[in-house]
Amino acid sequence: MLLRFITSGESHGKGLIGIVEQMPAGVEIGEEDINRELQRRQKGYGRGGRMKIESDRVEVFSGIRNGYSLGSPIAYLIRNQDFENWQEIMAAGECKRHEEKVLNRPRPGHADLAGAMKYNQADMRNILERASARETAARVAAGAIFKKLLESFNIRVYSQVKSIGPVQAKTWQVNEQNWQDLLEKVDESPLHLVDTEKESLMMEAIDQARAKGESLGGSFEVGVIGMPPGLGSHTSWESRLDSQISALLMSIPAIKAVEIGEGIANSAKPGSRVHDEIFYNEEEGLHRKSNRAGGIEGGISNGETVWARAYMKPIPTLYKPLTSVNTKSWQEEKADIERSDICAVPAAAIVGESMLAFVIARAFLEKFSGDSLDEIRKSYSVYQAYLKRVWKWEKI
Repeated sequence: MLLRFITSGESHGKGLIGIVEQMPAGVEIGEEDINRELQRRQKGYGRGGRMKIESDRVEVFSGIRNGYSLGSPIAYLIRNQDFENWQEIMAAGECKRHEEKVLNRPRPGHADLAGAMKYNQADMRNILERASARETAARVAAGAIFKKLLESFNIRVYSQVKSIGPVQAKTWQVNEQNWQDLLEKVDESPLHLVDTEKESLMMEAIDQARAKGESLGGSFEVGVIGMPPGLGSHTSWESRLDSQISALLMSIPAIKAVEIGEGIANSAKPGSRVHDEIFYNEEEGLHRKSNRAGGIEGGISNGETVWARAYMKPIPTLYKPLTSVNTKSWQEEKADIERSDICAVPAAAIVGESMLAFVIARAFLEKFSGDSLDEIRKSYSVYQAYLKRVWKWEKI
């Protein structure tokens, strides 16, 4: 059985629950490792009032003892502090005030209407509560666990914001030498980027959007440093690493497009200016001087940094709402308003890290399977020796 995780919970319910299965025994994981990632998700210029209420902390219920994974399912809870204000509206039992927050004017761009039609729900709050991006806190908690597994093999995940609205930022080409500097810079930035010259322009764009009752989208890059070649496969559509990465990034709320490497720009260039040439010398062994493919060829990691970009649409909740239909009176009215962010691209980048960490951790365990970390280390060590001996691969 492959590594997997599930989440449960509503935006204003008691909390969010996550379960991670098939995590090998012996991985060092502390609650503070998870809390650190949860705090990173809550940051970012343009976040809404919810972040002033919540201070996400994880409670691990099972699967970890004395700071190490046991090999059994890891279960955890992130409580919603705002539930105190919603318990008579969102309780699992009788909700005495549920009519106060009925939603019947669906927001264009949100799951409200499509979900209500699918699940036959007159009150669309039964859809929006789960469709809310609040659920991604549980994903980030799981991502922290996957990152700890990858770190055991010197594999690191990063992200950086590329654009907010119309403002484009310069991004770093991340490698083994500069990834730590990148992590420090983006975590210090209110917009999770390295191009500090564009920060003020982006913040100004967010302020203007807020004043107009608008919202803004943007894009971010995620990547993995220290990747071994050979993860994923060309043998079937579902085992291709790039297809798995694309699917997981697209699963993040409001993400509407994904590219692997320079996928979009490459589509307009001749092949001689796209494909990453292969070189060899005694000092470096097999190596590349470019990585436009994003570290994946034929659905398989080629040993270079794996990286992708995700593009986020503006958040559907607008404080000057768009036209909708009241499904109780069947009259055209303005859409309902829910408390929301103006721009959540920096937070989405952290969620993107978690989704990428999951894909890589799952592919890694599929190739180097084992019930304990020591068993996996032995398998990985044999593979490293094989790559060096047969393929002159010196990177790992």
